[in-house]
Amino acid sequence: MRVLTLGLLLLVGLAAAPAARAWDDEGHRIVALIAEHYLRPSVRERVQVLLEADHSGLTSDTSMASEATWADHYRDSDRDAGPGAAHGPRYEQTWRWHFVDLELSRPDLTQACYGRPALPPATPASQGPARDCIVDKIEQFQAELANPATPAPERLLALQFLLHFIGDLHQPLHAADDHDAGGNRVRVVAAGRRPGSLHRYWDGEFVDDLGPDAPRIATRLIAQISDGDRAAWMRGGIEDWAMESFAVAQAVAYGTLPPPSSHGEHRLSDDYIQLADGAVATQLSRAGVRLALVLNRALR
Repeated sequence: MRVLTLGLLLLVGLAAAPAARAWDDEGHRIVALIAEHYLRPSVRERVQVLLEADHSGLTSDTSMASEATWADHYRDSDRDAGPGAAHGPRYEQTWRWHFVDLELSRPDLTQACYGRPALPPATPASQGPARDCIVDKIEQFQAELANPATPAPERLLALQFLLHFIGDLHQPLHAADDHDAGGNRVRVVAAGRRPGSLHRYWDGEFVDDLGPDAPRIATRLIAQISDGDRAAWMRGGIEDWAMESFAVAQAVAYGTLPPPSSHGEHRLSDDYIQLADGAVATQLSRAGVRLALVLNRALR
């Protein structure tokens, strides 16, 4: 399975609907646990000191694994104020930052990033334009975290967003779109599973297939990461990683998707699920290695 999966991952599809949670909480915990393994001891200590300043109550504790879920909880904390009510400012400010809508037919990063608006002078990244994409936000928050002059509250926010967004970037359907809200409008069914959207399956179903315990899954994935894998995954930059996720969506998430039935549902075969499970394991591993790289550089 690993050989087949890695072969397909070399081929050259993210985007998500605004409501989506890439990887769900479990996937983000796995990414953070992998990253923590590769942090330099001094960086691990600095990360924990920064996170201990989080008193938002949006995570169960201030560990890296828990804080990696913060950005979703922050975004959704005022998403629905009640029936018919408008979304609150947290949601409206940040929901687009979790993905980049690269269209399968014509991927255009500038278009997908809303023209790549510049962060206005003296504006914290956490207060930047709402119409921006995950690629630009990662770069902005990375710069803030690396700058010792960044005020402490903003530096904490930069870390919290980075812990989450590096994970989001590696969910293939947060990097590709086929005019279907990143697979949210694609209905799929599979034997023994509840029907749902293609996006939902990649967010959670295929992560759940790896097992019920995030620390155990992270330990197993770390054991499978070779020195060669790690060296290869640390090359390139944020844009390269986005295009790689796009390629996984193009080749696997969409590329091996069975045609729809007369009812408009795609029935996923065992082969598709096996391929998706392998791709998810690889993407979580890549995200963990790269999150460690970003933090080791920013907090050296």
